[in-house]
Amino acid sequence: MTRTSRAKAPPPLLLVEDDPQLGPLMVEVLGEDYAVTLIRDGDEGLEAARRGDFDAIVLDRRLPGTDGVGVVRELRSTGVTTPVLMLTALGTVGDRVDGLDAGADDYLVKPFDFAELAARLRSIRRVHGRSETVVYIGDWEFRPASRLINSPYAGRRVLTETETQLLLLLTRHADETLSRERILREVFRAGDSVGTVDTYIHYVRRKTEHDLITTVRGRGYRLGQP
Repeated sequence: MTRTSRAKAPPPLLLVEDDPQLGPLMVEVLGEDYAVTLIRDGDEGLEAARRGDFDAIVLDRRLPGTDGVGVVRELRSTGVTTPVLMLTALGTVGDRVDGLDAGADDYLVKPFDFAELAARLRSIRRVHGRSETVVYIGDWEFRPASRLINSPYAGRRVLTETETQLLLLLTRHADETLSRERILREVFRAGDSVGTVDTYIHYVRRKTEHDLITTVRGRGYRLGQP
């Protein structure tokens, strides 16, 4: 008797996009690799995402009801760690920072290439799927795979993907002072300025405590006290 193999079910993907032309087109393209659920309203998308039934979420920024930034901020505040790729027609640095700071893992500016969209999705799913590792920084418990950092005194904080990668780099070189240029090269995208490093250091300190990352004048940043 010949044994037939059962095909593996495609990973479930939530797409929250209200554009009547782009939404169905994305379903058609992404449907080659994912089981796509299309929702056109921010409030309905938030309700679906809260159930945690999806491997990833593609989320438009401008939506009827709750906008994309509000959706992802609410998800992170309630502990939902499903990776989110945010789509936006707003291409300024401030707009991108808003989405990432709210808890999105990555962003893509419209119009975009579908090959890049697919690659970005694979990337955030790969990072999220890594085995859970716990890193202890003083009284803080840092879980990079879940983008969580927790203190018995300050409670749990949810980091953005960029904040996570920044803190992870510093923990991997805990006995070193890393220059802003090196951090820029290893964490951020080509074209970002050195000032972006300072901005994200501020973001991490704001979510934790100022002394978690030390400024070494004229040299860069390191964990704890120099």
